[in-house]
Amino acid sequence: MSNIVAIVGRPNVGKSTFYNRLIGSKDAIVDNVSGVTRDRQYGICEWNGKRFTVVDTGGFVKDSSEIFERAIRSQVTIAVEEADAIIFMVDAATGITDLDDDMANMLRRTKKPVFLAVNKVDNHERLMEANEFWSLGFEETYFIAAISGSATGDILDAITDILPDEQPFETELPKFAIVGQPNVGKSSLTNALLGEERNIVTDIAGTTRDSIHSTYNKFGKEFVLIDTAGLRKKTKVREDLEFYSVMRAIRAIDESDICILMVDARDGVTAQDMNILGLIQDRNKGVLIVVNKWDLMEKETNTARDYEKDLKDKIAPFKDIPVLFTSVTQKQRIMKVVDLAMKVDANRQRKITTSKLNDFIEEIVERYPPPSHKGRFAKIKYATQLPLHYPAFAIFCNNPKYVKAAYRQYVENKMREEWDFSGSTITIYFRKSS
Repeated sequence: MSNIVAIVGRPNVGKSTFYNRLIGSKDAIVDNVSGVTRDRQYGICEWNGKRFTVVDTGGFVKDSSEIFERAIRSQVTIAVEEADAIIFMVDAATGITDLDDDMANMLRRTKKPVFLAVNKVDNHERLMEANEFWSLGFEETYFIAAISGSATGDILDAITDILPDEQPFETELPKFAIVGQPNVGKSSLTNALLGEERNIVTDIAGTTRDSIHSTYNKFGKEFVLIDTAGLRKKTKVREDLEFYSVMRAIRAIDESDICILMVDARDGVTAQDMNILGLIQDRNKGVLIVVNKWDLMEKETNTARDYEKDLKDKIAPFKDIPVLFTSVTQKQRIMKVVDLAMKVDANRQRKITTSKLNDFIEEIVERYPPPSHKGRFAKIKYATQLPLHYPAFAIFCNNPKYVKAAYRQYVENKMREEWDFSGSTITIYFRKSS
């Protein structure tokens, strides 16, 4: 199971800056304005040999104090329920606020490990002032400066010390995960495939927290089905439901080989679907998109061909993903979901012999060699496929640093034209030849 660490706190305390530092990129928008982070961010952090997912819960637009405080309380509640550890971030520059106190009261009641990160402690005077935060009552309190990285290693050391080692679900069978937003048909698809009401949805805390594993063995096909359905129905706010769905999808994605991303035909691919798709790509899992409830669409104004084109334009640049239109309630094309998932699994495991790969690389390089960079050229010598669970290739050359992203994309596009890697990411490394 994947470990999840959630960063919570009121807006403008530096959560996004800290998130960017942990994942080593600038995915989150950082600005000195309260509430700029509207969408939550999900990324991967590796520290001390452990790998975990970081969730930046973002900020909220302050429409009114009541709505604002309710939204903050909601994000803390979800983080407490779904995360393995929580980073509670406060701002040393402004001191303890009423909202900090409220959040602290909520977090002190949880049994989940909470790490208090007092941010913007960037000089000795600020350090002295920051001692007031000990009054919030958290033993694990760290004085950091996210923008410079000061003391961030200390808090990461403490977090990785308490995170359990990941225990993957071991099986020789391919593992398929059904992921997507609430109410798109995930449970219905699972039940239709298995022929039973496998998922029981209740309001009892803990009954549906973990993904459900079921073995499918019919019509000569056998695999493990991982279902993330069973979101607690008492949560009414759509934003909260989406947050729940992504938090739970993270665990299922990490356990799976192939992800079946279900979307509602009427809604299309939403921002949260794009978040989930990004998580799938980052983890190099296979993926197919199932557009469910197609029977509810007006066929005169919506053709599958036009719909698929618009969908793939939206998910670019990774467009080589199979798309299937279904109606689970009408039992339309359900078995094609299985066939397509098995095909994506085969594509993901595709192995290219070294001789065929090098003949191919020689041909496409001769047709279009790497462009020069400041008068210097990268001369490609040979290539090999790496022994990983997904398509990954090392291409050796004299100056790999001169090979730019556009050329890497060119090589990937040509590989997809030559071999069927539909539904699978391709990772290409340019390495220096000896």
